[in-house]
Amino acid sequence: MYNSDDMNAKDAKSHAQALAFGPILFQATQALRDLGILTVLDNSPKRQSDCETIAQQCGLSVYGVSVLLDVGLSARVVYLDNGLFTLSKVGFFILHDDMTRVNMDFCQDICYRGMDHLQEAIVTGKPAGLKELGPWPTIYPALSELTPQQKSSWFAFDHFYSDQAFPVLLQQVFAIKPRQIFDIGGNTGRWARKCVEHDNDVEVTIVDLPQQTKTAAAEAEKHGYAERIHTHAIDLLVDDTPIPSGADVYWMSQFLDCFSSEQIVSILHRVKEAMRDDAVVYILELFWDRQAYEAAALSLNCTSLYFTVLANGNSHFYHSEQMLALIEEAGLTVIEQVDGVGLGHSLIKCSKSP
Repeated sequence: MYNSDDMNAKDAKSHAQALAFGPILFQATQALRDLGILTVLDNSPKRQSDCETIAQQCGLSVYGVSVLLDVGLSARVVYLDNGLFTLSKVGFFILHDDMTRVNMDFCQDICYRGMDHLQEAIVTGKPAGLKELGPWPTIYPALSELTPQQKSSWFAFDHFYSDQAFPVLLQQVFAIKPRQIFDIGGNTGRWARKCVEHDNDVEVTIVDLPQQTKTAAAEAEKHGYAERIHTHAIDLLVDDTPIPSGADVYWMSQFLDCFSSEQIVSILHRVKEAMRDDAVVYILELFWDRQAYEAAALSLNCTSLYFTVLANGNSHFYHSEQMLALIEEAGLTVIEQVDGVGLGHSLIKCSKSP
């Protein structure tokens, strides 16, 4: 993947135009979806109709429907069949595929306006686009303060990918029968709840920022798990802040990609210092170089710019070899790696280095 320039000149120039007009294609596609135009086609005989009928059913002008559908042709969302606009396979996935929906909503509600500040973020190393969402230094303390729509899109995006991996991960982690799990960066406690539902004897401590642990504690109470799900508020960006000790398993899911390489080494080193000799670390991450499909690598590389522009200005989805080197630098030893978990996650199991 990405090892050659295999486009001919004609295709390369066409692709360049798609990139040049990319923001317009995105907004037009979302409008086709959200204004109901694709739904009208989907519900029509042979999934096709004309502008006038679509406009009438959507309560829109013929002009508005016409210009959107013209762009839809170029975006391959629709095609013409005997003069009728027809829903394409791409349009079907835009309308019905959950992954595509959460990706589009995340891009629109979280990333779109902030991406106008990409070059500033690259130059300064700061999340320059975050000001489009609110006045925070990073996005993580702000998650509970986003608007309902922004919050819905952020968590739907985050949970969609992690949830697909949970069944396999529970089998992996509980094969060693842990009694105490520390979920570092546990956010709202979704993984913690899965753990206590899976095993009646395990206890989980969520280690995260105060804003997240407050939410996680409320969620644990709401679901009736307050006696087995605990919280420990901590700011891991403060280098000398110790990580609590006593766990059988230290769990980090889609967490280390939120930090710079130097910060990752610092966090993992502190985990090592907190570990008993028989404890293990599980790191669940998405690596663009370990994806089975190019579309998955594309999604990860684009999402890396979310970290650059909005999240913190200095992290991204890492190449697997970069992460492995950071793990070794922190003094941990990789004892097992499993790729292809869920929708492309990799699970790395580590112990303390001798």
